[in-house]
Amino acid sequence: MFSIGDFAQYGRVSARMLRHYDALGLLCPARTDPATGYRFYEAAQLARLNRIIALKDLGFSLQQVGAILAEEVSVPELRGMLRLRRAELEATLTAAGERLAQVEARLRSIESEGHMSADDVVVKPTGTVLLAELSGIAASYGPEDIGPVIQPLYAELCARLDAAGITPAGPGLAYYEAVGAGDYEHAPGAYEHVPGDHGGTPRGHADAPGGHADVPGSGAAAAAAAGKEPGDEPGDEPGHGAVVVHAGLTVTAEALARAGARGGGTGAPATGTPTATGLGFDVVALPGLECAATVVHRGPMSRILPTAQNLAHWIDANGYRSAGYARELYLECPPDQEKWVTEIQEPVVRAAPETP
Repeated sequence: MFSIGDFAQYGRVSARMLRHYDALGLLCPARTDPATGYRFYEAAQLARLNRIIALKDLGFSLQQVGAILAEEVSVPELRGMLRLRRAELEATLTAAGERLAQVEARLRSIESEGHMSADDVVVKPTGTVLLAELSGIAASYGPEDIGPVIQPLYAELCARLDAAGITPAGPGLAYYEAVGAGDYEHAPGAYEHVPGDHGGTPRGHADAPGGHADVPGSGAAAAAAAGKEPGDEPGDEPGHGAVVVHAGLTVTAEALARAGARGGGTGAPATGTPTATGLGFDVVALPGLECAATVVHRGPMSRILPTAQNLAHWIDANGYRSAGYARELYLECPPDQEKWVTEIQEPVVRAAPETP
């Protein structure tokens, strides 16, 4: 047998903690000297101590630890419980990291106020582009809802293009539209859950675009696109504010035809309506924007908020107003996200003169 001091040393805990476990009935000594009250432990009790410490370190309360041990769970059952708890903690860490990224983006936005040059913004039309795409629904246009939808969409789209033998002919482009409840449930190419992150990325890059913690665009324009409720003020978000997320990659009609896409794969002529190809993804001839205020963002999408807000300041200061959700053209997406280059394309129109 071991004295409490020796047992504490082998178990890498304190003698005080062993006394506490004894008081709670979690780990009682094998023998207590009736004359001195000294506690003595057996080597076999290290197994129970290990379980107590592992469960406690994974976030279970001592009361929960006692209940788990009282059920005399088997080693495989305990291993399963620990893996589940580990997954929960990893999810918590991921969420905390995303919140930190949002805080960092907000701080950068504050620091960069007024620092954007007028030369950084270019007003121009954009051309029609043929996209292979997958779509999904995000609960809102907020960063916490867009990111988890768009990332797996791009990974799955890359995998499906690869399976069809199609190589993207240009950069990725993401675009958004408002959706009312139930409007999108049976739309072609709609994926509320996209199975399997195959690690595929646009143009063979190691990181798919769309991994942003903040998404550019005009909240007021989004609300306008979704429709207003009676009594809403400009900028109020109607309903649940759900949006359709379109994750697209530039392709050619010839590549689609060679892959056996339905109808040759060209889709409807520049209507912006996705059509099924029969290859596991849709194709859309996305019309260009007649007038877009564009700016280039460098770095990860998690830090796009300052760029997007500076663009909003420029739009307001130069007599424009937003006419819809911004598009994101992923020009360069190397493995190092610090070297990402993304063009933000905000559709704009001239603002009406204010009446006195």
